[in-house]
Amino acid sequence: MVTSAARMNPDFLIVGAQRCGTTSLYRTLVEHPSVLPAVLHKGVHYFDTAYTRSPRWYRGHFPLQATARRTSMRTGSRTITGEASPYYMFHPAAPDRIANDLPDVRLIALLRDPVERAYSAHTHELARGFESLSFEEALAAEDARMAGEEIRLLTDPGFVSHAHQHQAYVGRGRYVEQLERMAAQVGRERLLVLDADDFFADPHAGLADVQRFLGLPQWQPARVEQRNARPRAPMAAELRSRLEADFEPWDERLAAWWGRTPSWRR
Repeated sequence: MVTSAARMNPDFLIVGAQRCGTTSLYRTLVEHPSVLPAVLHKGVHYFDTAYTRSPRWYRGHFPLQATARRTSMRTGSRTITGEASPYYMFHPAAPDRIANDLPDVRLIALLRDPVERAYSAHTHELARGFESLSFEEALAAEDARMAGEEIRLLTDPGFVSHAHQHQAYVGRGRYVEQLERMAAQVGRERLLVLDADDFFADPHAGLADVQRFLGLPQWQPARVEQRNARPRAPMAAELRSRLEADFEPWDERLAAWWGRTPSWRR
């Protein structure tokens, strides 16, 4: 915080969705010669769980402007920085906070099959000790766990909901309502949405899109690694069919908003 006035503001935020490749994209992007990583963590979580802290605290997580100037002299192009906090997309108050505090920031969202995302998230939260129920039990408990949480998050900046952050397996996969809310606050032109399956099938094309969106010189890494994957048992066919049916109307709304059919519905 002492040096916050001398530090950069973030130029981009990877806002979600959780378990959709945000870590892989961020780790690859900060290898770019003109991108500096956040100083302490890839995800600062200021606009979701730490908003009672000061803007100086937030800015203290980013590189010094002097470092950016030296980098720009070496590369001959503008140097940028950013972070990746995949709860920003789902937190109901985050879009308004981002729009107010970072009026020029650009946002990137990755999406994957919401059924796979939900199952992956449950495996992840179980391994971290944030979940104790089986996947089917957690799905059955989700509505009760979420009851009243969004209202509290919107009305109390200091409130942090364990259930909303860690146990919204179906809710986080209703992508279109989150993207609509984000676009309404920051502007659709400042939001890049990527299909995670398409991105990892052809990461060079996906990275080219990201670099154009961020105004970066075109560059390609030697390889793009998928990070944070966790092994899990196959999902029961009946449960998968039920979840696919539950997500179908949300995916149809997403396709209409996005202007393309997501890979998991092709």
